[in-house]
Formats: sequence, C-alpha cells, structure tokens
Amino acid sequence: MTAVLPDLAGAVRAALGTVVDPELDEPVTDLGFVRSVAVDGGAVEVHLRLPTSFCAPNFAWLMVSDAHDAVSAVPGVQRVVVELDDHSDSDLINAGLAAGLGYRGTFGHEAEESLDELRATFVRKAHTAAMERALTALLRADPSADVRAVTLGDLPADDAAALRRRRAAVGLPVDDGAPVLVRDDGSRPGPDDAEMVLRRARSVRISVDGNAHFCRGLLTTRYPGSEADQAPRPDDRPVLPLEVLS
Repeated sequence: MTAVLPDLAGAVRAALGTVVDPELDEPVTDLGFVRSVAVDGGAVEVHLRLPTSFCAPNFAWLMVSDAHDAVSAVPGVQRVVVELDDHSDSDLINAGLAAGLGYRGTFGHEAEESLDELRATFVRKAHTAAMERALTALLRADPSADVRAVTLGDLPADDAAALRRRRAAVGLPVDDGAPVLVRDDGSRPGPDDAEMVLRRARSVRISVDGNAHFCRGLLTTRYPGSEADQAPRPDDRPVLPLEVLS
C-alpha cells in the first residue's frame, strides 16, 4: 500500500497550483476556481467552479482533466474524484471524467476540434503575452532600447524566468543569448516589422490580462466571498485600465 503523506491536503493543493486556465494563463488556485478539497485517508475529492455556467466546455474539460491528472500523481493519493460544479455541462463532464472516456468520448460529435491544437494555441498566446510584458517593462525603464537586440540575458531575473518557462513550452531556445522578440514560429523580425510584431504581441497580452481580470470579477459576483480564494495578480499584470505604449 502507498504511504499517505502527513500533509496530503497541502500536497494536493500544491498539485492543483500547477493546473492553469489555458485562456487566462494563471493557476486555477490563484483564480479562485478551486471550490473545495477534501482528503480522507488516501481518497481525495476536489470541486472546481468557473465564472459562468456557460464557460466553453473544451476549456472546462482541460482544467478538470488536468486537475485530475495532477492530483492523481501526488504520492499517497489512492483515489481521486474531481468534479465541476454549476456548469451547464457539469453532469456530462463529471460522468465522462469518472468513466475515463476522454474529451472525444465524452462529447462525441460535438468534440470537433483537437484539444491538443487548442492547448498549443493558448501556450503560444501565453508565450506572446509574457514576451510583450518583459519588453514593455524594459521599454518603460529605457524608452530608447532596441527591442530587436534584447536577449533573455538582458532581462531581470523574474521576467527572464517567466519567459523561459513559456519559451520552453513552445520549443524555443532558453539560453541567455536567445532574442526575446520573435514571431510565433520563432523567427526574428527584421528592422522594418519589429514594431508591428510587438504591437500584435501587445494586443494578445491585453486580451489575456483583460479576460483574466474580467473572469475574476465574474467569479466573485457569482460566488460572493470567493475573492478570499483568489491570489493577487502579479505586479506585471495590472488590473484594467491597462497602459498601452504608443
């Protein structure tokens, strides 16, 4: 029998902290999406909640299934139940997850797009947003900086670490000499289109950060008191209105 850790509940919550809302690029624990965690010996039951009852089912499935996988991997956990509460597809998602049917097995003909493709799209957006945050912070400190010349080694440690994690996820180099400003395919923009690449990246970042701010507010409206379960947003992700550099 697998030994049960003394603080299994803490280990489970830490594991849930690795589960990220794919659209918002923030952990579900920081967003307040974890409604409850119950541990009884080696049995764990987790309930998740979302800002609305009509959040996209594919996004919901990603978070619920990722949470199940993360908790299942915790040493000492012997049985896992993860359920999504108060969603229009809660019964379908919860039954499909419990039966191990997977996304396509659960949604059948409605599961038209591949979740792998969806996840890859949002991983790219997370990288683009992190790239823009790092470069915008640098430009605020030095408006004359040549963004094409900036490398990972030029960034402050926290910005570099955040960007390296996201670059690794999309398969981009993470060495100090790697250029920060790149297109989605990893290529380096030329002098004539660098500004446009940065502007497009800024629009992605504003969309990601704006959606995250909006969803946090929706959650606290739907579940009064849930703001106590939300972690403050990082310093590089201010609440709206967001400053946009010209």
